[in-house]
Amino acid sequence: MASADSRRVGDGSGAGGTFQPYLDSLRQELQRTDPTLLSVVVAVFAVLLTLVFWKFIRSRRSSQRAVLLVGLCDSGKTLLFVRLLTGLYRDTQTSITDSSAVYRVNNNRGNSLTLIDLPGHESLRLQFLERFKSSARAVVFVVDSAAFQREVKDVAEFLYQVLIDSMGLKNIPSFLIACNKQDIAMAKSAKLIQQQLEKELNTLRVTRSAAPSTLDSSSTVPIQLGKKGKEFEFSQLPLKVEFLECSAKGGRGDAGSADIQDLEKWLAKIA
Repeated sequence: MASADSRRVGDGSGAGGTFQPYLDSLRQELQRTDPTLLSVVVAVFAVLLTLVFWKFIRSRRSSQRAVLLVGLCDSGKTLLFVRLLTGLYRDTQTSITDSSAVYRVNNNRGNSLTLIDLPGHESLRLQFLERFKSSARAVVFVVDSAAFQREVKDVAEFLYQVLIDSMGLKNIPSFLIACNKQDIAMAKSAKLIQQQLEKELNTLRVTRSAAPSTLDSSSTVPIQLGKKGKEFEFSQLPLKVEFLECSAKGGRGDAGSADIQDLEKWLAKIA
């Protein structure tokens, strides 16, 4: 038995010994090849490898077609959902489940997205976010601009959680904060809402830094919101957070058209 094992070892461990002459021949051929030609071959191979990798990433990204509409109750999410799909006004009420539909974006590529309106009730919104977040291509966080001053703390707390969860995903979604109900006289501007949210999120970051939490229980690395030691700004995040103003109801009452053109353009951009 020992002599048989020795013969197998001496034969070059099977496949390695069999292909060794060919490997030696290939090595000698490469050494005789024009270095310029060899460089071209290597460059072409690198380009092909890059294209394959890019196609793989793009295919994964294209499989994520969901746009999550999230926000507090009465922020106008559901009316925005209806307006985007039908262009019509409809009386809405607080829902306890999600609604979804295919949305055709306004661009030359004819792309489509799946709009998903998630419940805004405090006891439901986190569990629905957990259910749909992995399929999100984008998140539209809807804010009631008219009620923002009295709801700012609640808005910031929910936004904090949505941001933390979005940053923890493998494919970070596009992120928009839609400042809705701009048709109301007391509505705050997108700029003011951004500034106040940055202040509130900075406070939340300090109070929660000792025990940060995410919806993804498998996460073992705490996620830091913004840069440590600096006042929080949205520009510090690894995802781009954009703001825009809109009005799902419109400025001419229930029969008027909605002011959601900027939102439609943003959806066309990220589709």
